[in-house]
Amino acid sequence: MDETGAPVIVEYKRTRDKEVVTQALSYLAWLNDSHAEFEGLVRDRLGAEAAGSVDWSRPRIVCVAGDFTPHTVVALEMIRHRIDLVAYRVFEDVVTLRLVASFTGAPVAPAIPRPRTAPGAAGPAEVLASGGGKTVQQYLDASPQELKDLFADLDEALTESGSVQREVLQHYIAYRRIKNVASVKVQPRKQTLVVTLKVDPDTVELVEGFTRDVRGIGFHGTGALEVRIRSRADLVRAGDLIRRSVEAG
Repeated sequence: MDETGAPVIVEYKRTRDKEVVTQALSYLAWLNDSHAEFEGLVRDRLGAEAAGSVDWSRPRIVCVAGDFTPHTVVALEMIRHRIDLVAYRVFEDVVTLRLVASFTGAPVAPAIPRPRTAPGAAGPAEVLASGGGKTVQQYLDASPQELKDLFADLDEALTESGSVQREVLQHYIAYRRIKNVASVKVQPRKQTLVVTLKVDPDTVELVEGFTRDVRGIGFHGTGALEVRIRSRADLVRAGDLIRRSVEAG
């Protein structure tokens, strides 16, 4: 399981990508028919709470090999599954990993709202989170335009490296390489973007109302440092923390 609760299949080949993807997909077929067996393993290893938190909506595949052909990358663009391709290299006693490509799976509603449609025009379908609550996309869609514009700027800051993928989940928007580097929640009434980053709070001078140590606090998302962004000035202020989190990922 990854940090979001999704089941993960990791398939490794010592050489080039020969059959690594097809073999991983065959394991995915088994996994889709074996929820009870997987949850039983999770219960035995991690406990009942972890077993109850398995997210079956978007299982994930990580394929590791010496390299991948361009044909593999193009083919996976046609497959609607969450797949990460990771190439490895061995230098004496050091192993390096490089993310070659990342596919988020079936398309979801765009995280950045488009201009509003004319009255009566069809808009994006509304999808309620399990339990009947609103999704993060619905909160973003209902936000004032100023907060939407602020989110667009935050999104650009998180993805400008070109190696970070945005993924819209039910309760938050995840930004990830192989692991999440940031999670974003939207609070329209408070006109606030709540960002959790992979930054050690012990290395930051915490400022009340702006940054907070969330280790040991239950919340949707991943990360140890919470940053509350209400304005472009806050976003500029958080720039170094965002860069540190992306680089750490």
